Amino acid sequence: MKHSILGMALAVASASIAFAGDTPSTPGAQVYIVNLEDGAAVQSPVTVVFGLSGMGVAPAGVEIDGTGHHHMFLNRAPFGEGADDAELIANGIPADDAHIHYGAGQTQATYDLEPGTYTMQLVLGDHFHVPHDPPVVSEVITITVTE
Repeated sequence: MKHSILGMALAVASASIAFAGDTPSTPGAQVYIVNLEDGAAVQSPVTVVFGLSGMGVAPAGVEIDGTGHHHMFLNRAPFGEGADDAELIANGIPADDAHIHYGAGQTQATYDLEPGTYTMQLVLGDHFHVPHDPPVVSEVITITVTE
């Protein structure tokens, strides 16, 4: 019984250390929104196509060098300016209305958005949903959903 508890404790500690570690991005890697431009006026539903160059896409939980998966930051401060960014780097990107995960490796999404103004930014996350080092993030765009 002692060995099982010790083994579990070591496994948890190892996972915590790996989770907090930095996953390097590929130099020059870029993530971007393919089909919408900053200032675009669109109607709902809004399809957003995710672009990535210099790295590949792999589902969350799959650790392959030079890969990650997409996260959409919707209506929140740009990455690097958010009050919770240190927490994102330490513990991974949360899943909520402002941080939408595409952990299955999706490269596009369709949103049903009410009329209004929205900001969008893509952030690539590693197998643990942690931004790479250095982070691979898109420019922030603003779109207006019309009626």
